[in-house]
Amino acid sequence: MQWGISNLKYQIFMNKWAILSGIEGNLAAYEAVMADIKLQANVEALYILGDLVGPRRETEQLVKRVLNPKSGELEPLICKGWWEEQCFILHGLGGTAEPTELMAKYGGDTVNLLWECVSRPMVQWLRTLDFGFFELDCLLLHGTTLGVDEELTPDTPPIQMLDRLSRMQANNLFCGRSGLAFQYQLQAGSITTEVTTLDSSASPQTVEISPRQVVGVGNVGRTPGEATYTLYHPGMNNVEFKTVRYGVGKGFQSKLHVTTVNN
Repeated sequence: MQWGISNLKYQIFMNKWAILSGIEGNLAAYEAVMADIKLQANVEALYILGDLVGPRRETEQLVKRVLNPKSGELEPLICKGWWEEQCFILHGLGGTAEPTELMAKYGGDTVNLLWECVSRPMVQWLRTLDFGFFELDCLLLHGTTLGVDEELTPDTPPIQMLDRLSRMQANNLFCGRSGLAFQYQLQAGSITTEVTTLDSSASPQTVEISPRQVVGVGNVGRTPGEATYTLYHPGMNNVEFKTVRYGVGKGFQSKLHVTTVNN
């Protein structure tokens, strides 16, 4: 007996999400990625997982571009990232009083540039962004459930990956903090725990673990001339990394040249 599938179910099955992170105020990189997304079929949702802004002169122009999609473009869902958190700190709206982490990592010139490139009204808008999103069985955010500053990489221990997934009962976690594009799969198994005190020892408990994964979605704006983002097929649980090469010509007749490399 052969079963068919309705056109509606087939369309839902084939739909994709485009997932970006780390634009960091890079307008040319964003334009290149948006041009590439238009070439993809069945993209139904666009996520930007933090670091929309950065220490670049065109940052506010970039934000205005993102908030005003062109004809045929999706309206993005945006959450907070590490650079947004640094803006909050600089304007006295963060959890700490001094930008010590920013200063230690990038120095005083970057601190001053970020202050100049992201205005107070823009910072107030950034504060309205969500921490992350939970869609179907997928958690999408910049860092982890513990904060925007925590990085998950291919070298992160499996037990740590499992903990970050289990905190929100997610099967798939998409993150952008590291800037890397990777797919980290946890196979089915079990974990046995036992609590021992000075007085007694409790019976061991075994928890069955279903297959899960953590996906680093890449970085759009950090590397000049190269932007990486992720396409995800929820119906097939399939991840596809896209690398877009771009360059801006000089002069009054400048053009944006885009080529795509499938990783």
